[in-house]
Amino acid sequence: MTDHRRRPPRRAQGELEASVLSALRAADGPATAGWVQERLGGGLAYTTVITILTRLLAKGAVTRERDGRSFAWLAASDEAGLAAHRMRRVLDAEHDREAVLASFVTGLGPDDERLLRDLLGQHPDDDATGDDGED
Repeated sequence: MTDHRRRPPRRAQGELEASVLSALRAADGPATAGWVQERLGGGLAYTTVITILTRLLAKGAVTRERDGRSFAWLAASDEAGLAAHRMRRVLDAEHDREAVLASFVTGLGPDDERLLRDLLGQHPDDDATGDDGED
């Protein structure tokens, strides 16, 4: 016997997380999981939305506040912040950080390498003080 019900194509976890974050950023304020589920459409189960929101909370990408008996959720990070967090998690899981970073940097294209060098050349206090760190 064949099951004729069609499931939507399975999405990658990162794609779901990005979609949930995008929906939360589009909200006028904190949003419920039900609102996120409705906004995303596509037959996504409520429990799946809760799972993704809980994972994002653990990563610091969202915050939540009590809303009656449930929670209202708010994006604390954008896609770039979430991607940076994933990169840090991968780096933290490796024993030889220097080798991982060296391999990453040598694999960059010229434009990305130039951008990274520019970013690394900025002193953290440059924006606040206008000081370039040189005497």
